[in-house]
Amino acid sequence: MQRYSQLTTKEPVYIGSLPSAEQTNRDILQQYAAVKDTPDIRKTHHFMGRFENTYIPEKKIPAIRAILDMGLFYAAEILQMDPSEFRLGFWFNEMHKGHQTTLHTHEEEDELLSAVYYIQATENSGDLVVRSGSESLHLQPVAGRMILFRPEVPHEVEKNNTDRMRLSVAINFGRNLPDNES
Repeated sequence: MQRYSQLTTKEPVYIGSLPSAEQTNRDILQQYAAVKDTPDIRKTHHFMGRFENTYIPEKKIPAIRAILDMGLFYAAEILQMDPSEFRLGFWFNEMHKGHQTTLHTHEEEDELLSAVYYIQATENSGDLVVRSGSESLHLQPVAGRMILFRPEVPHEVEKNNTDRMRLSVAINFGRNLPDNES
């Protein structure tokens, strides 16, 4: 795995990439397509004619493990913690032409770090816009790229202006609780 690189903004934003992304992304796309519309898959946040979040258990998409491991590696480096100290949650975000995600944060629980990994993305399929006060940082989605940032950082996704589906997975990293606190 490549090391992350920090962008220079008021709020730190980190970018990393997966060397085996092409094959891993193909495997995830195939597994995702096979299960995304089955009745046992949970979908939430219905806005603008689509569900923003699709929750699929890891056992149904085993190829996602490489992405989760990469995220754990980066989170451990950024937060100076042992990977075993984290718990994580993830969901898929499928965006077709005209879809976008409104300004939001991920600070609802006790998250320490948030990430997005691009499985399928093309130019003009919707930049990630990270906001810090009056400043905005526009990050073009690139298949195989992971972007990490603090969960309280406001962010949104611009409109997908292409005819191709954009698929990403969002991940929140929190601290594992001792068994007597969960």
